[in-house]
Amino acid sequence: MPDKEGEQAQFTVSVRTREGEVQAIPAVVGDSLMETIRAAGIDEVLAICGGCCSCGTCHVYVEGGRADDLPPMSDDEEVVLGFSDYREANSRLSCQIRFTPGLAGLELTIAPED
Repeated sequence: MPDKEGEQAQFTVSVRTREGEVQAIPAVVGDSLMETIRAAGIDEVLAICGGCCSCGTCHVYVEGGRADDLPPMSDDEEVVLGFSDYREANSRLSCQIRFTPGLAGLELTIAPED
């Protein structure tokens, strides 16, 4: 079984910041996308609730038609996203998505701050 360093080197996701900068960042199997983004030093994802699906400050857009690759949205995630003025069909809370190898190369855009 690979260690975390090996997994980080193996997989990446792409994140577009609110300013339009795109970064390919390492992703670790089992970590949430919120943790992945924060570990890369991208502070636009505030994650005020720490990943408890209660604040919406980790709102991202899943690009490239890959929203169907993700696990279904929970009722709690649906409710939290319902409060966002910037919700789109491809909106998700990054704290609710655990990285798997099938998500390698995923492209995310950080949603505007509510």
